[in-house]
Amino acid sequence: MSYYEIQGGRPLSGSLAIHGAKNSVLPILAACLLAPGQSVIHNCPDLSDVSVTLDILRLLGCRADREGDTVLIDASALGRSDIPEHLMREMRSSVIFLGALLARLGTAELSYPGGCELGPRPIDLHLSALRTLGAEIWEEQGALCCCRGQGGLSGREICLSIPSVGATENIMLAACGCPGLTTVVGAAREPEIIDLQNFLRSLGAEVKGAGTPVIAIQGGASLHPAEYRVMGDRIAAATYLCGAAAAGGEVELTGVLPDHLTAVLTCLEEAGCTIHTGPDRIALAGGPSLRSISPVRTAPYPGFPTDAQAVLMAALAGGEGATLFVENIFDSRYRHVDELRRMGADIQVAGRAAMVSGVGRLHGAAVRSPDLRGGAALVVAALGAEGTTQVSGLRHIRRGYQALDKNLRALGADIREVP
Repeated sequence: MSYYEIQGGRPLSGSLAIHGAKNSVLPILAACLLAPGQSVIHNCPDLSDVSVTLDILRLLGCRADREGDTVLIDASALGRSDIPEHLMREMRSSVIFLGALLARLGTAELSYPGGCELGPRPIDLHLSALRTLGAEIWEEQGALCCCRGQGGLSGREICLSIPSVGATENIMLAACGCPGLTTVVGAAREPEIIDLQNFLRSLGAEVKGAGTPVIAIQGGASLHPAEYRVMGDRIAAATYLCGAAAAGGEVELTGVLPDHLTAVLTCLEEAGCTIHTGPDRIALAGGPSLRSISPVRTAPYPGFPTDAQAVLMAALAGGEGATLFVENIFDSRYRHVDELRRMGADIQVAGRAAMVSGVGRLHGAAVRSPDLRGGAALVVAALGAEGTTQVSGLRHIRRGYQALDKNLRALGADIREVP
């Protein structure tokens, strides 16, 4: 089993271009199903989740080819609407295909999705919304079956009880195939939602309001293939920034919008880092030691992102003073804590709260990635730790980070993958 071997204590230095956003590209690839013909997606990261998505597209009858960071999707021959269990279990966000298939073919069959074990993330909101649009959905032998109801699909107002990103995206995709106006009230506001809207517009869809709590989709428009560039990955950027904060040094990230990371940048500045930003760049200089900051409470965008909670915690664990974290999104997002404790971290967890008392410096240890962001957090901790750390469970990390070890080496880190 392969692992990263990291010799900590080496400051990071240099510039790095951030790859395309995982949480944008997956719904965008699913949206390619809406338009017969070949769409071209640029800045598509080489991640295991993307590979699974391309496998699903091929199984459904699409052509899916990669040339560097460009992916070509030809959905002309889409003729299958069922996704087998083994592919669904590889990736939780595969549920996004439900809305796209319903819009294009009027039917879909898939099992419940898999992915990181972060506690219950039910898809009830997705299913309720699709039923509101006129879909009939039932469970048969462990599979979800979905089709147009007798009255067909039509636009409706849908009020979300929580601003679910996945449900918002699924509604947007399905609504493109629903005649009439669909209004999503209480929609998620994440930048990735705006990215999906921009792609749908490039296909010819009439969508507006992304980035606000109300999104309107005028369905039934004739769609056509498009060429599009995916936004930079703000969570990957947060990870590299936290790595530089933990290890010290100065790094510059390009291809990412600072406005997407306001909550994270505020925390890093409060912890003692110096940050300068430009239109699509972020530069960070780390101080000799990070200090404690005000309580960090995860929240839907524009609040502090739950996906950045673990990497910031890892950086502060090797600093000074005590910081309170409160996880408001997922029930089981502290699975990295036990592994950080192996490295000498002082973290006390009580329900959704975690008190991090900085120990000055962590020490190397053999640790295992519990999930995607938890694995990245262990790498961040290792960069600032004394001695050698071995991080296993790399399959989790590869779901969301392209060439993490190579990129960190380019910034001066002592990291290598051991087969």
